[in-house]
Amino acid sequence: MPLLPRSVILTIVTLMTAVAAAAAPVTAAATTAQQPPFSSSDPQWLWPTTNPRVILREFAAPATRFGAGHRGMDIEARMVVAPADGVVHFSGNIFGRGVLSIEHNNGLLSSYEPVISSLVKGEPVHRGQVVAEVAPPTTHCDVGCLHFGVRLDGEYVSPMNFFGLIPRSILLPSRQQPR
Repeated sequence: MPLLPRSVILTIVTLMTAVAAAAAPVTAAATTAQQPPFSSSDPQWLWPTTNPRVILREFAAPATRFGAGHRGMDIEARMVVAPADGVVHFSGNIFGRGVLSIEHNNGLLSSYEPVISSLVKGEPVHRGQVVAEVAPPTTHCDVGCLHFGVRLDGEYVSPMNFFGLIPRSILLPSRQQPR
């Protein structure tokens, strides 16, 4: 039996997790994302894009700190909203691409590119606030897409960890323990 490509496996796992978590179905028609009520202590983030949530490329952790990988996820998008309250950490161009980074609580930093944003460093942002527009397509994607990355204490982590779709792992004993 042939093995499935990693991207297909990641897509299947993501979809299964979303179904298991009773996530809202992704529809073919573009609509405004319906987000649950929020409190400032809510650890679950909003998606930085509106429905439909079309993930073009998944997060792929590198084998080593400076190794090849995809340190974020690419999502088809036009507008960008802040997934959680925070403060603008950076807003400007890096190698000709618009980049916006928002510093959140608990050592989290979210970054978005390529974007066009009028926000400035130090400006507060609120969960659900429109913070940027996705720049026109480049060689990175054939359609307008947002590269969304998250760092925890400086290390890249999967953005999927913050949407409440991935259940916590429970480690079970691998064998009977002696009494």
